[in-house]
Amino acid sequence: MSLSNIYNTYKEHYKALIYLGTPIIIGQIGIIILGFADTFMIGHYGTNELGAASFVNSLFSLAIIFSTGFAYGLTPIVGGHYGQREFSSAGLALRASIIANSLVAIILTLCMTLLYLFVDKLGQPTELLPLIRPYYLILLSSLLFVLLFNAFKQFTDGITDTKTAMWILLGGNLFNIIGNYVLINGKLGLPEMGLLGAGISTLISRILMVIVFAAIFLSNRRFIRYKIGFFRLPWSKELFYKLNALGWPVAFQMGMETASFSISAIMIGWLGTIALASHQIMCTISQLTFMIYYGMGAAVAVRVSNFEGSKDRSNVRRSAYAGFHLLMLFVLVLGGAIFIARYYVGGLFTTNESVISLVASLIVPMFIYQFGDALQINFANALRGIADVRPMMWIAFIAYFIISLPAGYLFGFIFEWGVVGVWMAFPFGLTSAGIMLYARFRYKTQS
Repeated sequence: MSLSNIYNTYKEHYKALIYLGTPIIIGQIGIIILGFADTFMIGHYGTNELGAASFVNSLFSLAIIFSTGFAYGLTPIVGGHYGQREFSSAGLALRASIIANSLVAIILTLCMTLLYLFVDKLGQPTELLPLIRPYYLILLSSLLFVLLFNAFKQFTDGITDTKTAMWILLGGNLFNIIGNYVLINGKLGLPEMGLLGAGISTLISRILMVIVFAAIFLSNRRFIRYKIGFFRLPWSKELFYKLNALGWPVAFQMGMETASFSISAIMIGWLGTIALASHQIMCTISQLTFMIYYGMGAAVAVRVSNFEGSKDRSNVRRSAYAGFHLLMLFVLVLGGAIFIARYYVGGLFTTNESVISLVASLIVPMFIYQFGDALQINFANALRGIADVRPMMWIAFIAYFIISLPAGYLFGFIFEWGVVGVWMAFPFGLTSAGIMLYARFRYKTQS
């Protein structure tokens, strides 16, 4: 099929995905800018602070991505109700999701508290522990608000209102960046708090974003038809069970992917502060592409769930394939630009020449795995849209725990390639996951 024929076949889906996905991507870019600002401010404050932030953020990224995955279970439910114009049922689903997400927040907080008790046993540089501990506790206290925000965001995304979450994310992140500047450096008469100040700013911004989202839902007239179900429909055990049945597999799928990065951060910590600081910069850079790809992936999930709700399997497939085409284009543009600028990127975050040089080397495996990452993001979201999520857990386990992590240890420590070797494992894990998810989607949607 020629490019012109492909475009004519999918152009309506391209337009719809771009319309839905652009606000999500802009909101994700806000998160990216925050990550860049955090790393920039902390990196220029001190290399030890940057190393400590790398370690703690790597651990909490596992909890946050896991919780985000759980919240994603709401999308096919709300999207299906929206596709069938069952607005009150969508509102009831939001209420059940808030309760479910709160319970998951309690579980995650307990798990992360247990991990905190053993943080000094994870082989990290001793000089970083006094910085790690207070920063860890501040981020721990913010987990509940991350999950509550996720519940509201997945609801509005599912009803194709992707702009509300975008504006709240942008406002919250702007507040966080200003708070970082004030609290890290001790401005406006406040004490200089360094890394702890960055954590406090993050906590406050997460609380404010939940308050604003709840206020908008409760006060804005466009949500009236959903509030009927939210407040008046009776409790549904079946709905609560369905939320958990969809949410936990996605949480474990995304959690295992993130765990491969988090466990890799622990291994990289064995190589010293320079390696850990370089890893933190690379995680910030890779977030740039991941968040943008996942913004489009979220749009794929919404479109697919809407068509699945109306039993239109032809457009289910076309939406997914259109999303894949767009993501491959993103990879070539974004990944290619970062690769070309690889010798200059590290200098945006630190003046340490060793870190800058190591970052340039790590961008090579990062560019390689972009194609596999886009593939797995697209078809994971397509499967989420048709509510076929349970096999995703096993696919993630094979890709990240059987393939990626052992390969990282092999390349990094047996072959003695160091932190570059650990990063060279990511293309194997992400690409294998993408291929398996694509095969599963084709099987489930074949005529």
